[in-house]
Amino acid sequence: MPRAKNAVARRRKHRRILKAASGYRGTRRRLYRAAKEAVLHARQYAYVHRRLRKRDFRRLWIARINAASRNSGMPYSRFIAGLKRQGVELNRKVLAELALRDPAAFAQLVELAGG
Repeated sequence: MPRAKNAVARRRKHRRILKAASGYRGTRRRLYRAAKEAVLHARQYAYVHRRLRKRDFRRLWIARINAASRNSGMPYSRFIAGLKRQGVELNRKVLAELALRDPAAFAQLVELAGG
């Protein structure tokens, strides 16, 4: 009985990793061992940064809302508290877009919040 090897599965595994590493520089794209390590790290960074991106955008939205509400004479914390008290359920993403694109509507929200 001939000796069974794992050539087909191994080739498929290598091809999958090398395809994922295409676009990398130098050895990291050509050699399996280096490519495997590079792809592993890249995927870990991608996983972490998908979560960090959510934090970063929330910080950006809060900064924009704060700047716009202070222009209308009310700090961010009082603005958000006033909106909650009035029962306005707009999230920070929408509020930041309003502050950026439609300052008149945002000023009305500041008035509603108690400004």
